[in-house]
Formats: sequence, C-alpha cells, structure tokens
Amino acid sequence: MNHKVRLSLALSGARDTIPLIIAAMPFGLVFGALAISSGFSATFTMAMSVFVFAGASQFIAISLLASAAAFPVVLITVFIVNLRHLLYSASLMNDMHALAGWAKPILSFWMTDETFAVVTSRRLKYPKSPGLFWYYLGSALFMYLSWQLFTWIGIHAGEQIPDLSKWGLDVAMVVAFVGIVTPLLKTKSHWACALTSAVSAGLTFHWPYQLGFLFSCALAIIVGVTINWKTRPEVQHV
Repeated sequence: MNHKVRLSLALSGARDTIPLIIAAMPFGLVFGALAISSGFSATFTMAMSVFVFAGASQFIAISLLASAAAFPVVLITVFIVNLRHLLYSASLMNDMHALAGWAKPILSFWMTDETFAVVTSRRLKYPKSPGLFWYYLGSALFMYLSWQLFTWIGIHAGEQIPDLSKWGLDVAMVVAFVGIVTPLLKTKSHWACALTSAVSAGLTFHWPYQLGFLFSCALAIIVGVTINWKTRPEVQHV
C-alpha cells in the first residue's frame, strides 16, 4: 500500500469523525472548566488529557481527587469505567491481529467511543476493504488532537465563564451517537441489541462506576447472539 493510499485512508477516518468531534467539544470544554473550578492547575488538567485521554474517566478522576479520595480508589474506579474498551478491542481483534507490535499499544491508547463507532461503521460498509489501520489512525489522531484543544479552551473559558459545566452541553454527544448508530441497525438482532441496551441502560444508569453500561452491553450481546442462533438457517444434511 503506497503513501497516497495510506494518507487517503487516514484523511477519510478523520473526516468521518468530524461529527463526533463536534459533539465531543462540549465535553472537553466542560472538563477543562470543571477541573479549574475544582482547584486543579491548568498544567495538571492538560496533563490528564494528554496522558489519560478518556473523557468519562477524566471526569470521574477529577471528582474523586477533588473529594480527597485515596489514589488506589481513583485507579480502580477508572479501570472499571474503562472495562468497556475490552469489548471494543475484542471486536476489532480479527482486523488488527497482524499489525506490528509497535502499532497495537498506540491504537489501544487512542481507543475511544467515537473512533470505535466510526471504525465499526467502516467495517460494516466495507468488510473486505484493506487499510483499516490507517483509517483508524486518522480518526484517532484527529480525535486526540481535538480533545487537547477543547480541554485548553475549557481551561481558559472556565476562568472567564462561571458554571460552564452546568450548561447541559453534553447532550450533543448523545445526538451524534444516535445519528451514527441508527443507520447500522439492519437486522432483527441489531434492533434487539439496541432496544435491550437502551432499556437496560435506562434502568441501571444509577449504578456506580458505570457498571450499568457494562451490564447493558453484556445483556445486549446475549440477546443478539441468541436471536442470531434461533433464526439461523437450518443446514440440510444429504
């Protein structure tokens, strides 16, 4: 694969991520503002976005640290919140197993809900298309750099605009994900998974450490696999 093709794939990944980056902007702004209002320095806040790069985990870590929680508690909580990335990685295993050793840690660090969503959409639309790594890389790098910018703006906006974190800007992310996921629901098992996870998430959203999210994912997977198994065509034996 030549350099032009690689660049084209990376740019495609970045372009397809733009709607989710726009939706993620309020989260970055709110995170930067919240960290500053919680008493953390601008340097510490930027360091979290640079070295952690996990929106939900950063919010939770800031909240726990501000309440003087023990550092092991913060680490364990963040680990539990990010367990969903195991599900993401497992679903991409067949596409990424042949990558060089240096590439896998990079993709693992840059794994986000947004990049996973656009990469999964790409896989479903073009199941035989090569170069998924470069598409992933373009999406992930664009998302990473954008998150740093949004955090930086949030830090300075938080110093100028009071109560920015209470503006309810996070609804943009929900709308963006619904717009991406809905066109991918093409079979009964897809719709069953979506409805199961939606209902379960609504009933378990109050569970601590986002355990309701993990439970809803597992339940939806079980429902989807069960429906696929029951509706598969029977093999005729001669």
